[in-house]
Amino acid sequence: MPLSWNEIRSRALAFSREWAEAASENAQAKPFWIDFFDVFGISSKRVAAFEEPVRKLGDRQGFIDLFWKGVLLVEHKSRGKDLDKAYTQALDYFPGLKERDLPKYVIVSDFARIRLYDLEAGTREEFELKQFPKRIHLFGFIAGYQHKPAKPEDPVNAKAAEHLGRLHDQLKACGYEGHALEVFLVRVLFCLFAEDTAIFDRRRQFQDYIEGRTAEDGADLGMHLAQLWQVLDTSLDKRHKTLDEELAAFPYVNGQLFSEALPIAAFDRAMRETLLDCCALDWSRISPAVFGSLFQSIMDAKARRAIGAHYTSENHILRLIRPLFLDGLWAEFHKVKGNKNRLFEFLKKLAALRFLDPACGCGNFLVIAYRELRLLELEVLRHVRDSGQMHLDIFQLVNINVDQFHGIEIEEWPARIAEVALWLTDHQMNMRVSEEFGAYYVRLPLTHAPHIVHGNALALDWNDVVQAERLDYLLGNPPFIGKQHQTEQQKSELTAVFQGTKGAGLLDYVACWYRKAAEYMGCVYPSPVSGGGVGGEGIRAAFVSTSSITQGEQAGVLWPDLFARGVKIHFAHRTFQWNSEARGRAAVHCVIIGFGLGDVAEKWLFDYGTPQSEPHAVKASNINPYLVDAPDVVLGSISKPMWAVPPMLYGSKPADGGHLLLSEEDRCELLDSEPSAAPWVRPFMNADEFLYGLPRYCLWLVDCPPDVLRKLPHVLARVERVRAMRAASSKAPTREKAQFPAVFGELRQPIDDYLLVPAHTSENRHYIPLGYMPSEVICGNANFAIPHATLFHFGVLQSALHMAWVRAVCGRLESRYRYSAGIVYNNFPWPEPTDKQRAAIEAAAQAVLEARAQFPGATLADLYDPLAMPPALLKAHQALDRAVDAAYGKKSFASEAERVAFLFQRYQSLTSLLPKVSTKGRGRKKVT
Repeated sequence: MPLSWNEIRSRALAFSREWAEAASENAQAKPFWIDFFDVFGISSKRVAAFEEPVRKLGDRQGFIDLFWKGVLLVEHKSRGKDLDKAYTQALDYFPGLKERDLPKYVIVSDFARIRLYDLEAGTREEFELKQFPKRIHLFGFIAGYQHKPAKPEDPVNAKAAEHLGRLHDQLKACGYEGHALEVFLVRVLFCLFAEDTAIFDRRRQFQDYIEGRTAEDGADLGMHLAQLWQVLDTSLDKRHKTLDEELAAFPYVNGQLFSEALPIAAFDRAMRETLLDCCALDWSRISPAVFGSLFQSIMDAKARRAIGAHYTSENHILRLIRPLFLDGLWAEFHKVKGNKNRLFEFLKKLAALRFLDPACGCGNFLVIAYRELRLLELEVLRHVRDSGQMHLDIFQLVNINVDQFHGIEIEEWPARIAEVALWLTDHQMNMRVSEEFGAYYVRLPLTHAPHIVHGNALALDWNDVVQAERLDYLLGNPPFIGKQHQTEQQKSELTAVFQGTKGAGLLDYVACWYRKAAEYMGCVYPSPVSGGGVGGEGIRAAFVSTSSITQGEQAGVLWPDLFARGVKIHFAHRTFQWNSEARGRAAVHCVIIGFGLGDVAEKWLFDYGTPQSEPHAVKASNINPYLVDAPDVVLGSISKPMWAVPPMLYGSKPADGGHLLLSEEDRCELLDSEPSAAPWVRPFMNADEFLYGLPRYCLWLVDCPPDVLRKLPHVLARVERVRAMRAASSKAPTREKAQFPAVFGELRQPIDDYLLVPAHTSENRHYIPLGYMPSEVICGNANFAIPHATLFHFGVLQSALHMAWVRAVCGRLESRYRYSAGIVYNNFPWPEPTDKQRAAIEAAAQAVLEARAQFPGATLADLYDPLAMPPALLKAHQALDRAVDAAYGKKSFASEAERVAFLFQRYQSLTSLLPKVSTKGRGRKKVT
């Protein structure tokens, strides 16, 4: 067992006194370093070699004074010699060393002075020998104490996963695969971590076992690893008395990690080298929260090529767990820390908390939650110590353990990773406790285990994992799968979870976890004490989700269902970008929603200036399904506007297989061969044509007399191809349209000029560009048309207020805006302006059109690019925004969230005055 820090400091003091007068390198250097290692309770002969031969620069033979492969190189000189020269000499040995044997630290000394170089950190520390006891923490790496905090961004995380990925591929190629391979690699991971973090007695213990016991061709490596697995699973009192010293030095691990008998893996020379390369990494720097997902990715060679995409950043996880439980617990600690009795009750409370992640993957959320809970416990213990209660056994107060954490994971491989990641985090935190309180603290053998269930969370009763009455917090990041990407199995699961809920087929897969959570929290059991009901009504939950469940049609389906079960939103992060730095992965726009049954006293909204920025917290009186401080209104999709404004029409849909549509080249070719077709060729405009100024045309034959059409053979040939395409369709409605092949499948072209609204546009634009079109321009089905729209209508729809409404309630296509008539336009609460206010809006709207006209060569995409938007156009929009705000009786808004909250309050106020009779196609949903 490693020595405690107190023991090490005491030995360091004795060492510094004993060697205070040493001076001769030849006579005293070797015993000096033998005693130096003994300070840390380590026999130098077990880890290092004196006078290690190596080829120096220039192919000269050299001898390293002391060499600990992969860890430390020492160059010693007689008292008073030049230490800079000694360091240069040490570096001369590097070219003759294998890459995996290169040291991470170099020490040069002349007895009187010790200089330590940390090569990875790029630091240098120098002190006199008498200061050694005070600088002892610099040498924690020798004793196995971690002094470098594991950082998520450390490249070693990805490098470690890549090395293990190579080993995985090599084993799989030899036929070692499936469950056995997964368990085998998890064991390797544990051993790699254990030898660098004092779980095993010394650094490189696992690596030295492989190098010293196995043949270089790797033929016997699998056998020796199988023997090691058995030793690690056997308690010390049950091990054979004849077990050799090297194997007997490994500790008893337990935890069932090594209990399963696996087939013996067949290694070769290259595979042995790969495993040794893995050993050469410093696993004390691995972050379990990051590495879990990175490690999972090695099972998929394609995924490994974009390895940065496979982790959830700690920053994002903390955005969820802080408001869910961590901030509250820290606040409670500060309240009770002055009262000894309440402080110890608080410690008991921490040790009694239970957590469940019902889609835990590799355990990232559980790992970070566990780490943060242990850090809070550590701060409480510091307070106990600093308040003069050191007569207490601090280590008896360390009671938070991994068995407080539960998870459900559909894949076995990440489920096992989650278990190990929690154990590794537990050990890292135990080392923090050891460093803080000066005594070695380790939990071996493993007597507590996290409860990670391998199964389908949507098919399981979560009470079989942990009873709701015993749980405190639900948390996690369930799968992001939209309806168009769901498998038949997933669609079936969603239907089963939302049985009887109208429109459930529109929902994202993640919605299933919300419904299951609501049902789980609503469970009631007979109380064995009172006979009354107890259940999960006290559970607090928070999930990361795609923002789609708070937008468009999905919000209208999901939230009334949840509200009917008593769900209230307690906190929320509005839309932000998830994993924006990940290589090879498109950005995903997410929300975090914290909820429970019943209300809470304080609600918090976390808003973002941009999806990539950091959040700022705003206290809310109520958080509605669109994640604004407003009443719990849910918008239904309705067919007509609630207010006296022109109706919005869908554009006309060709459903033609492309045969009625013409590019510029197609148009020229057709009219060259058939000039008489010119009256029937019309400009055609979908969203891209409108925004990017792309020329496109169509055959518009709605009013073409049959005798004229029959004289246009090239046109007729296209019409025939339309008929054939529709007749061959698998969809009955399309086959019916084969009877009318000369016209679009859906006809909605206005007979007068109209205002065009693109259906899909970039989320990066501050304003969705709208524009007036003459009736001869055919509006395609990627747009909406508003006939008879005045400058007043254009001005309001083009304003910041309307854009805030769009961003809050519209659906999304990936992250792009997906405008809709039924939800966005028809429910929008219009202002009721005075004549003067209406005139101001119309004048400002005209100014926007005139500002656009100043740049005739620019497309709307150019004009509304946030970086390229001309100042004249931006100022015109800002003036329009002020005019529209004034029509609502407002001078300004502090934020977009405030704008949306105002619009919802106005919506609720206006709809309360409407008749409470819902007609078909004009229904509305309101939940209070």
